Amino acid sequence: MSLVIKNGHVIDPASGTSERLDVLLDGASVAEIGAGLEGDETIDASGLVVCPGLVDLHVHFREPGQESKETIATGSRAAAHGGFTSVVTMANTDPPIDNAGTLELVIRRAKDTSCIKIWPSACATKQRAGKEMTEMAELKSVGAVAVTDDGDDIVSSWVMRRVLEYADMCGLTYIAHCEDKSLCDDGIMNEGYVSTRLGLPGIPKAMEEIMVERNIRLAGVAGARIHIAHISTADSVDIVRRAKARGVKVTCETAPHYWTLTDEALEGFDTNAKMNPPLREAVDVAAIKEGLADGTIDCIATDHAPHAFTEKDVEIPLAPFGIVGLETSLALTISELVEPGVITLERAVELMSWAPAQVLDLPVGYLKKGGPADVTLFDPKAEWTVCPELFHSRSHNTPFARRVVRGQVKATICCGQIIYQSE
Repeated sequence: MSLVIKNGHVIDPASGTSERLDVLLDGASVAEIGAGLEGDETIDASGLVVCPGLVDLHVHFREPGQESKETIATGSRAAAHGGFTSVVTMANTDPPIDNAGTLELVIRRAKDTSCIKIWPSACATKQRAGKEMTEMAELKSVGAVAVTDDGDDIVSSWVMRRVLEYADMCGLTYIAHCEDKSLCDDGIMNEGYVSTRLGLPGIPKAMEEIMVERNIRLAGVAGARIHIAHISTADSVDIVRRAKARGVKVTCETAPHYWTLTDEALEGFDTNAKMNPPLREAVDVAAIKEGLADGTIDCIATDHAPHAFTEKDVEIPLAPFGIVGLETSLALTISELVEPGVITLERAVELMSWAPAQVLDLPVGYLKKGGPADVTLFDPKAEWTVCPELFHSRSHNTPFARRVVRGQVKATICCGQIIYQSE
């Protein structure tokens, strides 16, 4: 059964295409892209952008161990609602994914319950303890696409160097969570004027920047690839920019909350604005936008971190870090980056599809004949209000509730199947 998407504005960053075309899907592959195509079924995409299925390199689906927050099934539905057809799941589950058996469980659950493509990461060290390396070659053979101890950094520089060398030897990229917790392990928000006024323990920017610098330096020594997760400060962006100029094999990501909000979002002690890295200051927001525009920041991720309502409905020191992001990411990108002219629509699509796929060499994120039939259709002009109660995620912890945004997903297609379509 073939499906043709007609009259849409096709944007494919891989080929540089940005024009009105039809896209014909046959089974799990793209059969043709051109004009005047016909198929067994038709979607009229007039006024819509038709692009590769979006790719997110950084999500937490909580399974196994914390299914009350999210499962692979509910997380995949949230992803589809947000236009994503591929996600890379983090390994800090309970138990952590540090062995082949646990990784195989995740892969089986994804095969049985997910409506999108799940690309699992695995731990770099056993129990994420930063001491003994995992069997990375075995984990890759089972299906891991990256290694990471996300949620924690590796304290020992000696261990970090060995991890980078071993991961590179196995053909895996290390995803680095950069945080020196010894600087302020009880911090709640960005250290600065606002934290002082609110009387909340601060998290200094140096906590991130020191480890961004160290980890990149070690990657240079090892000659290995490294990907810096959820970058949030102006100096971190500059460190990556200078490392790229030196030829270090470094890439990085940021998330929508780091260019849409500042630490002032915690003025009302809203636990949904508590995240790690924390929301920073206006100067950092400006630097993040500049990094996205000039290519220093390689891609957009969400760091989708679901938590149950009861966990967030507590005093701010007791609340866990993290927000959900899959269902608002595209709209925040359109509203806060494309509409104000920070980046073009084509660059936005690149940052959310082709670019993240390239970071980990995933065979997705592009639209061409013979390629995967993973497609997202969205209306860049459609205005809507963020209503967490309508999220497909099991959790609703977002600081963007009731925000009016532009850019709405109208349909998501994965492997040629419509997995989400707006009414």
